[in-house]
Amino acid sequence: MRSVVLLGAAALLAGCHAEPPPKPLTPQQSAALKPANAKLAGLYEQACKSCHTVADTGAPLTGDRTKWDPRWAKGEEALLNSAVQGFRGMPAGGQCFACTPDDYRGLIRFMAGRDK
Repeated sequence: MRSVVLLGAAALLAGCHAEPPPKPLTPQQSAALKPANAKLAGLYEQACKSCHTVADTGAPLTGDRTKWDPRWAKGEEALLNSAVQGFRGMPAGGQCFACTPDDYRGLIRFMAGRDK
């Protein structure tokens, strides 16, 4: 019984350090974000920002974990495949003609709020 109580207490303490639930971002907050990596920042400005900072496009806003977390749960490779092959309104390659697979991965991590 004592071990059950200790395990319960440990679980409660672990929950205290959990991330707070994400909050939606506004398009203005999203537009203010940019990758720290200069190469990715240039690619993002040219290919991603015009859709991923405008709510009416249907694309998840950059940095908005409320929209990106369910997508992220599908796995990074699934997101990479969607970017490369296109998905719904997003054209194949996301209009990034200079992007390598590693560039796409970096851009996806950035936009999904997972680049930290």
